[in-house]
Amino acid sequence: MGQRTMLVTAHTGRENAVRSARLVTERLTAAGIAVRTLKGELSYPGAEEVPSSAAAAEGSELVIVLGGDGTLLRAAELSRPAQVPLIGVNLGHVGFLAEAEPDGLVELVDRVVERRYTVEERMTIDVTVRSNGSDLMSTWALNEATVEKAARERMIDVITEVDGRPLSRWGCDGVVCSTPTGSTAYAFSAGGPVVWPEVEALLMVPISAHALFAPPMVVSPASVLAMELIAGHEISGAVLWCDGRRKVDLPPGARVEVRRGALPVLLARLQGPGPAGFTDRLVAKFGLPVAGWRGRTREDAGEHA
Repeated sequence: MGQRTMLVTAHTGRENAVRSARLVTERLTAAGIAVRTLKGELSYPGAEEVPSSAAAAEGSELVIVLGGDGTLLRAAELSRPAQVPLIGVNLGHVGFLAEAEPDGLVELVDRVVERRYTVEERMTIDVTVRSNGSDLMSTWALNEATVEKAARERMIDVITEVDGRPLSRWGCDGVVCSTPTGSTAYAFSAGGPVVWPEVEALLMVPISAHALFAPPMVVSPASVLAMELIAGHEISGAVLWCDGRRKVDLPPGARVEVRRGALPVLLARLQGPGPAGFTDRLVAKFGLPVAGWRGRTREDAGEHA
């Protein structure tokens, strides 16, 4: 078996992230694991600096990310092409995608060293922008693709489509097309449902739509969602945002298609995958009130059956 290699990346604007990355690098190196860092981002003795490209994660066992969800989404752009799992330490705010908080950093590294982690697949979406019958560009997202107005004072006029059939026309601030992973991100803020990661589905959530029918919708993962901009003199420009990171200006009449992504993003987990882990994460991240809960585990229930 060859030497194990990890890519360590961090939000360099956060001093605690840089300190944490140094600690991770030192502990991994002491355990005989080779460490890569991104050129121009982190520089540590003994670590190999590599360019920030799709090849950065190639051949790595894991990508270890120190920062918030934005840092993890950026790291996903490196890990997804190589199909290398990500594991994150939350140094931001909510940090829904991260696996550990700062006080769990040492335990995370130790468990990674001991290979005590599991890997789960997270569905992505592939996004295509078309105009006048030709493809303008293609991209992807882990959380969501959002068509939204470019100017604060104007709405966009958009007609939505599911599986090649028109659904409704909305004057709105935008439309979010989300994965289950993204259901706790922008789609949640726009009033969409929380979807457990094990559920395979696509979400379409309008933002401030002026219409009688404008509910959040959940459709099959095999469906194709589309949004067509209706050009008109009262309409402002529109933009496409993917994961809040990649922005595309949309021409009048543009069509945006969203379908299940060809490649998932792999997330490494210290706790076992499953609905219980996600429920606990919801409670912790949103500070949900659960005092007074008298439930029993399945094992306890079995003993008293």
